[in-house]
Amino acid sequence: MTPMKHNPPLIMAGVVSNADGLSLSGGHSGPARGGRLSSLLSGRFGGMYIFMALFVATCFLLRTGLLIHSFSDIDHSVPALIKIYAVGLFFDVITSFLAVIPVAIYLTLMPDKVLRWKASRCLALAAYFVAVFLVLFDAVADWLFWEEFGSQFNFLVVDYLVYTREMIGNAMESYPVKTIMGVIFLVTIIVVFLTRKPFLMIKNPSTFGQRLKTGLIHLLIPCLFLIFVSRSWADISQNHYNNELAMNNLLGLVTAFFNNSLDYEKFYLTEKDTRVLAHIKDLIKTDYSRYDHDDKGDITRTITSKGPEIRKNVIVLVVESLSARYLDIFGSKAHLTPNLDSLAGESLLFRNLYATGTRTTRGLEAIAMSVPPTPGRSLIKRPKSRNRFTIGQVLKKRGYETKFMYGGFGYFDNMNAFFSGNGFEIVDRSNLSRDENTFATIWGVCDENLFDRALKESDESFSHKKPFLSIVMTTSNHRPYAYPQKIDIPSGSGRNGAVKYTDYAIGRFIRQARERPWFKDTVFAIVADHCAGSSGRVEVPVHRYHIPLIIYSPGFVKPGECTSLCSQIDIGPTLLGLMNISYESRFFGVDVLRSPPGRAFLGTYQKLGLLTDGKLTLLKPGRKADGYRVGPDDSQSKATLEKGLLFDTVTYYQAASYLLKHHSLSSL
Repeated sequence: MTPMKHNPPLIMAGVVSNADGLSLSGGHSGPARGGRLSSLLSGRFGGMYIFMALFVATCFLLRTGLLIHSFSDIDHSVPALIKIYAVGLFFDVITSFLAVIPVAIYLTLMPDKVLRWKASRCLALAAYFVAVFLVLFDAVADWLFWEEFGSQFNFLVVDYLVYTREMIGNAMESYPVKTIMGVIFLVTIIVVFLTRKPFLMIKNPSTFGQRLKTGLIHLLIPCLFLIFVSRSWADISQNHYNNELAMNNLLGLVTAFFNNSLDYEKFYLTEKDTRVLAHIKDLIKTDYSRYDHDDKGDITRTITSKGPEIRKNVIVLVVESLSARYLDIFGSKAHLTPNLDSLAGESLLFRNLYATGTRTTRGLEAIAMSVPPTPGRSLIKRPKSRNRFTIGQVLKKRGYETKFMYGGFGYFDNMNAFFSGNGFEIVDRSNLSRDENTFATIWGVCDENLFDRALKESDESFSHKKPFLSIVMTTSNHRPYAYPQKIDIPSGSGRNGAVKYTDYAIGRFIRQARERPWFKDTVFAIVADHCAGSSGRVEVPVHRYHIPLIIYSPGFVKPGECTSLCSQIDIGPTLLGLMNISYESRFFGVDVLRSPPGRAFLGTYQKLGLLTDGKLTLLKPGRKADGYRVGPDDSQSKATLEKGLLFDTVTYYQAASYLLKHHSLSSL
């Protein structure tokens, strides 16, 4: 059932029709002089209708602009365009009704004489000015968000609204904010000036009973929407961009706010818990692991090494937004990563590794906890994130000093709380002295400053005669893409420059590390937190999750390439396997070098995917699932769901959610 078959006539009736004999202007039920439109605009609700029309017109222009901007990526057949505009109009009108609920209530309750007071009219005009300004500001903000993320406002905005300092600072450093705000202010003045007279025109008197009818209609329509209309009605195509264009951005933001956490069992395909818990043990079992108990709700198992334990330091460089496509070794022709490309030749390069999500916290969650991406926000940002089973816990039991280092302020995204609550010492921007902070953006100090501190922390651990694990999270490869001018691309000019600067900083870090006494006993892992972009024509574009992993340790890790399909959640078990560490594990990941998994996990806030050999199985809210065929050229097309793969996919995600809920992934 499509929304246009039933609801739009009701909505439009609330705006332009008087079929029931009700005057929606709050005045007399008969037509006034000048026709029905004149009657609508001359009543007490006339100004509200002008704003609603302006809102819908702005949404139409924004949708058209975004459509033209992304024309090559969308399905622009005539039927597809009709769907985009028809469904888009439906959601725009719905959103306008939701937006004016307080105004409708006010206009219903206030007597005529109060509305005619000069003070009331001045306040109304001021409120109108603010409302028009916000509508235009929202349109510009949505345009910029689309350019960055390829979608309308979503949960990412909700997630970031908590961090107003970073959001405002990022905007000030990335865009000509003063110019943009000035233009919006000027356009607002022009619009309000041109529409002020009809906005303030109230000629038709009304009784409370007459205007109550109109007020009730304006409350009934949003109520019907909340009861019967679903966000999924905007899913009009297999093309992601078409679906985004069909949705109203503000309505998408509101629905994202109320859906930032999803209970797997309520929203996704499920199997019996007993069957899932039995199957997950089969899926993650290897020849070198064994279960020492019969508890079906516990995946704890003993991992047995292939030889005597080798004590090595571990430094994991988690690089902001380092898509594999930026590296020449993955086919780039831009030559942005000479240091990483050279280092890869001396390292173990993982060619077929995929990020679990599209946010930094997802990458850190996968690396630290080795768990698939559960629906909603990352585990790092959820309550009760302390005392989880992590790679830090495994190494801390062996006397390691464990540290999380971040170039920014680690309160952001709850990173400090998560890592400190799981046994890591925190080193972030607040720990750096003035001399250590030579260049910074709103997101954090430049990567050189961060790496210099990482060297200092490693020296300190070595002086204590302690092995160490350091997870180091960079920030320079992030808008506004500003950095010290150490490369041939001007600072602030775009992503390419930020990638090349980060590559320079990593090369410098490795060269300096080679001079340290602890270097020969250290394993360096260089990996991205996620890709630079996550949107594509399909719901979950696989190529937007492809990231590099380089493991470097001269004399210890033999240079070569691993081509097995694997996931970020396999990094921790693989590093522990390299050091021949035997341990009790609650990880979902495996040692790729001993048992190639042949699968990867890809997730958004609501969609959960399992990638196997050329096939993507995708779970969606509403207990839905889709299958895709993934080509070697990054193409994706719909395919028939395979029963076995669907069961595996459900098992991984349902088991992860179940074990988290029942505290079975807590520290041992």
